[in-house]
Amino acid sequence: MRLLIVGTLGGQLTTASKIAMQGGAQVTHADDVEGALKVLRSGRGADLLMVEVHLDIAGLIAKLQNERVHVPVVACGVETDAQAAVSAIRAGAKEYIPLPPDPEMIAAVLQAVAQERGDLIYRDEAMATVVKLAEQVAPSEASVLITGESGTGKEVIARHVHKCSNRASKPFISINCAAIPEHLLESELFGHEKGAFTGAVARRIGKFEEADGGTLLLDEISEMDVRLQAKLLRAIQERVIDRVGGTRPVPVNIRILATSNRDLAESVREGQFREDLLFRLNVVNLKLPALRERPADIMELGQFFIKHYSEANGVPERALSVEARQALMSNPWQGNVRELENTMHRAILLASGEEIGIEAIRMPDGSPLSVSRSPAERAAQTAEAVTRSFVGRTVADVERDLILDTLDHCLGNRTHAAKILGISIRTLRNKLNQYTDEGVSVPGPGEARA
Repeated sequence: MRLLIVGTLGGQLTTASKIAMQGGAQVTHADDVEGALKVLRSGRGADLLMVEVHLDIAGLIAKLQNERVHVPVVACGVETDAQAAVSAIRAGAKEYIPLPPDPEMIAAVLQAVAQERGDLIYRDEAMATVVKLAEQVAPSEASVLITGESGTGKEVIARHVHKCSNRASKPFISINCAAIPEHLLESELFGHEKGAFTGAVARRIGKFEEADGGTLLLDEISEMDVRLQAKLLRAIQERVIDRVGGTRPVPVNIRILATSNRDLAESVREGQFREDLLFRLNVVNLKLPALRERPADIMELGQFFIKHYSEANGVPERALSVEARQALMSNPWQGNVRELENTMHRAILLASGEEIGIEAIRMPDGSPLSVSRSPAERAAQTAEAVTRSFVGRTVADVERDLILDTLDHCLGNRTHAAKILGISIRTLRNKLNQYTDEGVSVPGPGEARA
């Protein structure tokens, strides 16, 4: 986490800086807006800007947008600056942090920014195989091509490769090749000199130099124009780049990761992608399975999103009903993890009872989830998912969860639970006493599990 603090570094901001560093952030300081822009143009970069509220936050955000610098901004100031805080939020600041700084609040803001970059959550064996390979090749310097459908988590696995690499302490820089117009992408990648083109108001360091010593992720590289691919190939092979308008090559030391949701071999055959660049990038291929191909991950990710968005929206964390679970397991998830995340966020907001029921599992337009499989196929998929969810767990753990879930279903009624489980009431009571001794919460008669 790279934090840039902008403003007069008095006692309160100094304290905020120390708190952030204790939380693992790398902190840089700039006195004013122009100083902050110089830091960002220089290639030192930042993952978050904490800006003194009396500075021109609206002007800063406008300049960041004009120069295509994408970084979240939070404002900070004394608690009496209510109007200034409102103005900062209206100008585009993500949050307002009152000073003197609260360590928990600063930690929460840093954690929120870190979480936006993605958590690696998985249980399915198909995904575990990919993660194992990623961790095996991470310490090397080999380029890695990460492929898979849109929304499968390609950037998340790329960050995991960087985290497990020898470059983990250095920057991880990502650029979306599909989101930047063709005529601007070269400048974004390689930087430019002042006056190189209209709007080049100052020298700007590109992503290659910003990532120096670390990792550069070329997201959706299949969308890059063929003419720019030639310059990219030279940069990867020779480890030097040419700034737009520059007069001499600049050496860089980076590791390249790339992602694509297209078949690049097919793009090569169609003349849309250079074969030599594909060979250079595809030293190792991490192919992420679609979410429908790793069903055990559906509930694992679903529970993660329920917890995350319940906390984010200040609502109690609810369990999923049996019908809701079946709906999630039956959906084809064409949008993969991204679609599941949006669905669970929506369910948190729509749920009204003690559980998240089937009525809360909706498409964005309010319609039910589209289930394209036959009942027999859905039953087979659900059975496979249940089986896969057991992999890697002990028999004792599976037995405990089964007993407690059944007891929860029966609202703590021991007799009914024992009948459903096919065991004696004495055996059930012995198991529950064991779980209580182990510190596990066991519902009493008439109670739901906490």
